[in-house]
Amino acid sequence: MTKANTTWTASMALVVAAACAVPLVAQQKPRDQDAQQAAAGTQASNATDITLDQAHAALEAAAKKAQEIQTKMDIAIVDAGGNLKAFARMDGAWLGSIDIAIKKAKTACFFTMGSGELGKLSQPGKPLYGIEHSNGGLITFPGGLPIIQNGELFGAIGVSGSSVENDAKVAAAGCKVLGESQLADHHFARMMSLGA
Repeated sequence: MTKANTTWTASMALVVAAACAVPLVAQQKPRDQDAQQAAAGTQASNATDITLDQAHAALEAAAKKAQEIQTKMDIAIVDAGGNLKAFARMDGAWLGSIDIAIKKAKTACFFTMGSGELGKLSQPGKPLYGIEHSNGGLITFPGGLPIIQNGELFGAIGVSGSSVENDAKVAAAGCKVLGESQLADHHFARMMSLGA
């Protein structure tokens, strides 16, 4: 074997070895990603967040209240990140209220306060005037409430389909089965003297 053939053979052996190693490395990567995803899932399941069963309990309580006061409501439950977790449209409830209910829940979640309370701060001349145009559109009248457990945001409920007074009553009934509807010490309350 000549020196050129020996060099070529050695080079080819390295190429073949590298070619064989690439699939092994490629196979290892998904396993590592699976382990990372599993760890992230474990962390997410340990986070304070509403479960599907809890979301359904809030929907049922809200729907029961709506029936008691003879209204037909759209009811949305979002998790602590503002993502839709559960939704119910009572028979005969307005189609136009679907989006409103979801946005009320998101509004309450994003600001950890009732959508009606945010509405008080978003009137002309108030510190949050125009905020309803942020976040893809907020709803700043009553019917959206955060759900607070152990002093932490847990999720939120949004209700639409009747007067804002009835929407607020139904939202409160859904919230009550899982927690409180306001933080004991909210930073907006400290900064802007809410309710004063």
